[in-house]
Amino acid sequence: MVGSHRRYFLLITLAAFALRLILYFKFPHVTGDSLIYGDIAKNWLDAGTFGLTHTDGIHPTLIRLPGYPAFLAACFVLFGREHYHAVLLVQILIDVASCFFIADLARRTVSERAARFAFLLAALCPFTATYTVAPLAETLSIFFAALALDAAAAGLSAIDDRSMSQLRDAKLDANAKPQPLDSSLVPQVRVLRLDANLGPRRWLAWIVCGIAVSWGILLRPDGGILLIAIGLYLLWKMWKRPPERSRLFWAGTLVLAISIAPLIPWTIRNWRDFRVFQPLVPQSASDPDEFVPDGFDKWTKTWSADYVSTEEIYWQVPGDKVDLNLLPSRAFDNASDRAATQAIFNDYEKILVINPELNARLTQLANERIHRNPLRYYVWLPTLRSADMWLRPRTEMLPLDSRWWEFADDPSSSTIATLWGLLNLLFIVAAVTGIIRGPRPRYLGMMLLFVALRSAFLGTLANPEPRYTLECYPVVLLLGAAWISGWKSKTYV
Repeated sequence: MVGSHRRYFLLITLAAFALRLILYFKFPHVTGDSLIYGDIAKNWLDAGTFGLTHTDGIHPTLIRLPGYPAFLAACFVLFGREHYHAVLLVQILIDVASCFFIADLARRTVSERAARFAFLLAALCPFTATYTVAPLAETLSIFFAALALDAAAAGLSAIDDRSMSQLRDAKLDANAKPQPLDSSLVPQVRVLRLDANLGPRRWLAWIVCGIAVSWGILLRPDGGILLIAIGLYLLWKMWKRPPERSRLFWAGTLVLAISIAPLIPWTIRNWRDFRVFQPLVPQSASDPDEFVPDGFDKWTKTWSADYVSTEEIYWQVPGDKVDLNLLPSRAFDNASDRAATQAIFNDYEKILVINPELNARLTQLANERIHRNPLRYYVWLPTLRSADMWLRPRTEMLPLDSRWWEFADDPSSSTIATLWGLLNLLFIVAAVTGIIRGPRPRYLGMMLLFVALRSAFLGTLANPEPRYTLECYPVVLLLGAAWISGWKSKTYV
């Protein structure tokens, strides 16, 4: 396909690099998480310890999985310690490579025309591109999600093609007559038998799928959601297609084994160093000897619904004062609720730490609010958090005010953020239209299951951040391209 449209793919590839290099020079962004990853990578290289630097030395840690620190360590070896600009350039290359895998996924599941549109959308998508210029795991997570889905589609296609070949062979045998076979049918029979010999290609696709899923898990613990989605889809296919059960079973077993294999040494290491069984990372992202303010998280989830609250409240604790005037009205059910919250944070401001006593008070406050309105806690707020991560303007990596709707404070920033939000909404609407109007991709159920499971999981977090949905963008871009490819036009891409 690329060979048949060299000029098109060359021009779009150059445009993809141009967009990302503009972001590289204008908006490079090193976050607190970036420095944590970098510290672990540096200590891993220099001291042989997967740990964080403290005032009394380097302490082992398990608050991050080893995938992204390993990537940073490789970059530090090649380009110099803490040379983050080189890291960003490597991420740009990886993100452009993701565009090709997204296009290949569209080619396998829709058509070559859809693949060309998918490549265009992926190359010029600003929301994935902005994360190439931040030392964070998002760019690699998107790459491995796209690769895993593409490989799974390749493996499923090989199984389906083999089944179709066997079915055609059976029909030919059933219709055959006793007389000698007409020589004109010999080439056709040979082609069918050749098509049926798809074993090595099929198993290679599933091996690649397992490797990609394993890397996704090593980068972020929620990478395992893609493994669950693929596994559930294979189980559904086994139920619907009994003749293929054996091949689907072994495909799923292979992906599962490869995906979890790298977690075995990580789990052993955590048991050796911390005496805890921890195959991923704790949900609190804390080491076993740290106090976890789970009451604060629980209280936050009784009212948090948007990224602004994450930025203005959640990230301020511990260490900074909290302006309760920034809390939304849904954070208080009544005057008593407001008074209890104010008293807790008055005491917090004296020490700027959530200690066990404050944590217990926050837990009690959260339990009272949950008891008064359980549907709000378990249904409505998770739904709103998930919707906010999908639909809000993805401006968190740009120098724009997160309160984009307050035009009076900064009209130019709010206008740009609104346009950014409309562009994001356009991508989402195109994807939804692709589902409704088609042409619908093959294996759509697997991809939608991944998006649905991930969205449901993200709704349970106390800190909604739009970046957490970016791993689903290969599916969004594919569906948008599928819809566009269905347009009737005299011009062809």
